[in-house]
Amino acid sequence: MAQDVLVVEDEPDIRSLIVFHLTRDGFRCRTAATGPTALAELRARRPDLLILDLMLPETDGLEVCRRIRADPATATLPIIMLTARADEVDRVVGLEMGADDYVVKPFSPKELVARVRAVLRRSRPAEGAAVLRGGAITVDPGRHAVTVAGRPVALTPKEFDLLRALIEAGGRVLTREHLLDRVWGYAHADEIESRTVDVHVRRLRAKLGDEGRRVATVKGVGYRFEAD
Repeated sequence: MAQDVLVVEDEPDIRSLIVFHLTRDGFRCRTAATGPTALAELRARRPDLLILDLMLPETDGLEVCRRIRADPATATLPIIMLTARADEVDRVVGLEMGADDYVVKPFSPKELVARVRAVLRRSRPAEGAAVLRGGAITVDPGRHAVTVAGRPVALTPKEFDLLRALIEAGGRVLTREHLLDRVWGYAHADEIESRTVDVHVRRLRAKLGDEGRRVATVKGVGYRFEAD
């Protein structure tokens, strides 16, 4: 069954280009040109993934992203943000608001489709994978679920993969470069992309509450999970 992608982009030419390439690659697409229309589409039917432009009329992409993450019905929805701005601040703010990945305009349609496939692949439950535990945290890859002391915690696909990678490392330090390759599929990363890991770690710690302290920073190197 074709996976459903909601494309939110106010520029008709870019919107049509994205839909053309995704449809050709086997995806089913819906579109919206404004923030309010996008939110209405989400309420009508949750897609498998959202492609969200940062600069939208009426309600911008950052606010749309914030509302999506604040709603339990859409809190775990995979989001790829599009931006015409190459500035680091815009990309980091988008990630802080809850985007899983970003693509900067002008972009290669082939790259965007590859990012869509990568995010969707990592959001699927991993059948047969062992349940992981660390402190009060339980990670169930088969159900793509996380609990803290029995309480469900809604993580985005990237946050889930980040936590899983850290716990599976068994206390070993994982560099930012390793995490970018493992979680995001970036074989090579610049300084801005390395910040992606830091932003997601901050969000992950906040969602884990007191147990977030187990995701420890190793200054100048990366992160490790401290089970005890």
